[in-house]
Amino acid sequence: MRRKLVAANWKMHGSSALTATLLGALVAEPPPCEVVVFPPFPYLPQAVQLAFGAVGVGAQDLSAHVQGAYTGEVSAAMLHEVGARWVLVGHSERRQYHHESDVLIAAKLQRALENGLTPVLCVGETLDEHERGNTERVIASQLQTPLQVLGGGLAGVVIAYEPIWAIGTGRTASAAQVQAVHAFMRSQLAAHDAKLSRLIRLLYGGSVKAANAPELFAQPDVDGGLVGGASLLAEEFLAICVAAR
Repeated sequence: MRRKLVAANWKMHGSSALTATLLGALVAEPPPCEVVVFPPFPYLPQAVQLAFGAVGVGAQDLSAHVQGAYTGEVSAAMLHEVGARWVLVGHSERRQYHHESDVLIAAKLQRALENGLTPVLCVGETLDEHERGNTERVIASQLQTPLQVLGGGLAGVVIAYEPIWAIGTGRTASAAQVQAVHAFMRSQLAAHDAKLSRLIRLLYGGSVKAANAPELFAQPDVDGGLVGGASLLAEEFLAICVAAR
């Protein structure tokens, strides 16, 4: 059985006070599933300290470089040293605003795994791609390079399907649509390695809320969620976690 996982991507939101409030709520009322929070870089040490090992803590990005003259970047080793054990890789906003390629994303996955971090690889299609019926083609393309580069090493990765058209828009894919895409992703993994397909956890990340989480998480190939805005509200996020029991 793949253990359910709910991850909180705070994006560029938060403060020391909010970090204390949200982590305090999660530690005081431990959810029935595995939980990871991804705060902005400045709050990582504080989050690690407040998580008491009961909640996983990760970064929202990392460098593909080991070290060097790369101003503004943060290495996987640095993240591990401050206590982070997870990292988001290839989030749609990184792909869109920073033009991250599949080759760069695969390199970031390698650096994460080499340094004891569990990467959450994000994949997903735009509204135009969705409406043109190209969802599967886009997903297959985004999985191809990591599969080629990592092979069986991909077993150490979590994959999050985040349809870009459903992020922060209030639009949500139906549970049936989500299950269809997740089943397709698992078939792509199975074509490479049947065991890999059974082991990897697949999360859904498109406007997950307490209201739709139970139906989404009940789907056989949905192993939890990557939650954005709703993760900044302690009561709402806890309700989402409860749905992943």
